[in-house]
Amino acid sequence: MLLLAAMALAVGIGAACGAWLLLNAIAVMTNLFWFGRLSVEPAEIFDSALGFGTLIVPVIGSLIVGFMARFGSDKIRGHGIPEAIEAILFGESRLSLKVAVLKPISSAISIGSGGPFGAEGPITMTGGAIGSLFAQRFRLSAAERKTLLVAGAAAGMTAIFDTPLAAILLAIEVLLFEWKPRSFVPLVAAVLVAWTVRPLLIGAGPMFPFEAAVSAPATMVGGSVALGIATGLLSALISSTLYFTEDMFQRLPLHWMWWPAVGAVAVGIGGLIDKHVLGAGYASIQALLDSALSLRVVAALMVVKALVWLIALGSGTSGGVLAPLLILGGAAGYLAGQLLPGNAGFWAMIGMAGILSGAMRAPLTGALFAAEVTGHFEALPYTVAAAGSAYGVSVLLVRRSILTEKIARRGRHIVQEYSVDPLALFQADQIMTRGPAVLKGNMRVGEALAFFEARAGHRSYPVVDDEGGLIGLVSRTDALRWQAGEASLTATLAETMSDAALPFAYPDTTIGAIADMIIDSGSGRIPIVDPANRRVVGILSRQDLLKARKFHRNAEGRGA
Repeated sequence: MLLLAAMALAVGIGAACGAWLLLNAIAVMTNLFWFGRLSVEPAEIFDSALGFGTLIVPVIGSLIVGFMARFGSDKIRGHGIPEAIEAILFGESRLSLKVAVLKPISSAISIGSGGPFGAEGPITMTGGAIGSLFAQRFRLSAAERKTLLVAGAAAGMTAIFDTPLAAILLAIEVLLFEWKPRSFVPLVAAVLVAWTVRPLLIGAGPMFPFEAAVSAPATMVGGSVALGIATGLLSALISSTLYFTEDMFQRLPLHWMWWPAVGAVAVGIGGLIDKHVLGAGYASIQALLDSALSLRVVAALMVVKALVWLIALGSGTSGGVLAPLLILGGAAGYLAGQLLPGNAGFWAMIGMAGILSGAMRAPLTGALFAAEVTGHFEALPYTVAAAGSAYGVSVLLVRRSILTEKIARRGRHIVQEYSVDPLALFQADQIMTRGPAVLKGNMRVGEALAFFEARAGHRSYPVVDDEGGLIGLVSRTDALRWQAGEASLTATLAETMSDAALPFAYPDTTIGAIADMIIDSGSGRIPIVDPANRRVVGILSRQDLLKARKFHRNAEGRGA
């Protein structure tokens, strides 16, 4: 844990630098595509005056991304977080240097040319690649690589949004698939060092500060729950529509390299309708929170942004989901705020919490992110209300989140729910077979051979001395060797016992540790002995391990 925490400090700094490079690359591409200048100064696409050139620029950027994916690495396609999850669960947390380089470049080109995406997905993949490469350099295990991969991803998100607490929760709810000190402590170390470095590279303070008086009447709690339900429905619709769009692209008689360019046509049309839908849209998020947009603009932003984003993302180009979700949830909250008490910008923030929770199935992340990115921690009860209700609606309506559905379509089964492993909960004396049948050490090999041929009911038996102390374990495999003449039939079992380490456990040993013994030794039955005198008090088989699963199922059943 301490070694990984020390390594995570370097990974966190690397991820923060990667975030800085990504933001600057997006600025360079935005200036280049839309203003014809080479500059790292932030620029907004809606300030450009290209006119009908708005149709062409997204297509050019998407063609470049398609070529990079086709001839560079197809791992750069998509929104980053599903690819990180897949690498963690099914790829031994190995990401390549090619992905670490091409993902931010392709995302900068995609977003800079008008792609309606955010930088959080790309930086998750880039920061994760930095952590994975660092771990591979030191030949760490797959579990240790996972820790540093997730630490890098969370550090990158922290550097982009200045949300260290939400980044930690995102890692726990979406990426880690465990809660252990060996992963949590390095995660915190990486996030905090990225948060410390961020003011030197990007700036300090909330990314979207705004003024909104937050009161505490029951109507605001009720309004937050209602808005959460609405954004939960919206998130379910978005997820279903996205993967319907992906299916439509799958039917095109074109190589997938060309799909982003096809999707970019819709992006260009959307840009002609309203240029605010192009690019990451951070200025639009700020305007929603500041209540600086008219209802007509907000409604158009919500509908057009959703359409161009879903079409572009369904085409398989490179870009993130978080910023577009913030815009859609913020717009929904802003519109609802016209009927609810308080400031419309406040309800935009509540809508952001709800849609993040519903779409990503990360309610704690959604609730805290909305408060942290705006600096309104006093609104946490309301963001929690919205996130909780949106999460409930989402799990009832759609089987998977917008992140895990993509992986499931590749034949992978993902479960985001956490529970205690029954194998870690039970001890041997709770499920073992007590008073097992044993063979005496003074039994002759010939007698034991006859026993296995005629009366044996198990594949193996403990061999004990006159006091019941464990000497060894004999099995049908041993009997086959005896038949082949590898032991004298007149020798005793005690005399034929091997000097090899004998697997055994104590009554208080967890059955998870015993399961590991079964895997390592190849023996299907492990003797359980008294620690005081090694007397055999029980035996635990593969079948016994399933009892823990049965107890867990019974506890989940009604009337249990």
